[in-house]
Amino acid sequence: MSAQNVITTPPLEPSQEIPGGPGDGKPAGRARGGRSSRSATETLRLGNILTTLILSVGAIVMIAPLAWTFSTSLKTKDGVFELPPQWIPDPFVWENYARIWTAGPLLTGIQNSLIVACSVTIVGSLASALAAFAFAKMRMPFKNVLFLGLLSGLMIPFPTLMIPQFTIFASIGWVDTLLPLIVPGLFGNIIMIFFLRQFLNSIPDSIVEAARIDGASYLQIFWTLILPAIRPALAAQFILWFMAMWNDYLAPIIYLNSPGTQTLQLVIANFNAQYAIQTDYPLIMAASFVALLPVLVVFVVFQRQIIESIALSGSKG
Repeated sequence: MSAQNVITTPPLEPSQEIPGGPGDGKPAGRARGGRSSRSATETLRLGNILTTLILSVGAIVMIAPLAWTFSTSLKTKDGVFELPPQWIPDPFVWENYARIWTAGPLLTGIQNSLIVACSVTIVGSLASALAAFAFAKMRMPFKNVLFLGLLSGLMIPFPTLMIPQFTIFASIGWVDTLLPLIVPGLFGNIIMIFFLRQFLNSIPDSIVEAARIDGASYLQIFWTLILPAIRPALAAQFILWFMAMWNDYLAPIIYLNSPGTQTLQLVIANFNAQYAIQTDYPLIMAASFVALLPVLVVFVVFQRQIIESIALSGSKG
């Protein structure tokens, strides 16, 4: 072959790497992924900050009336009307909490309210749980029809039943006693039955059927399987019902007349009628704050169950 026929190929120059291209140490996709990840983290952090601020403002709005009640209960009668308002009393008048026990039958009112609220909520919650278990898991004829009839009772306003109930209780001699406040609630609460039934529907029927095959009765199934499972929901409903019974004012003012049978809410109302004219608002606020303490104690005791109920409701919803 002659020298003229030899074709020499020029050497190839190494390709220049494009930043972010295949030869780059940091690919473009990874760079974009890093930026999007940082952006998502910053957005999440900003959302958490805004949520915390909103919840903090809401907490202040909710706590402010309680703090003002306690602050007013430690003031003098003239200190209530000072401008600008003082959140920290000067001086602290602790004698207001000593005077409330002699200014009216406060201790008797607390005792009567505890009897009514505790008896109704404890026995009534158990009855409601049993009824909810029957409607949710037991096989019985016309179960849905009976449940629908039970719910229809919610559509009847209390003023419609108020006069017939008073007539019945007066005819059997229960007026001016605690029985009209206690006995109707011992048979359960429609709202609690509905809530617990919906909660029990999330529990598989196979658990109850397996226990029945093993020879357990429905009552044994309720105590050993169902009651521990619904304990958070039952505790949440228990607190709501306890608060409703503790703060009830309409039923006591209808049935109770003598000071020895009045509940705490009637005693506080009498305090307001008697001492508001004398502008003794510190005494009224002290009695109101004492009336609030049992509800706070119940909430503190059952707060873990309330949180569990909310968490379970969210996970099952």
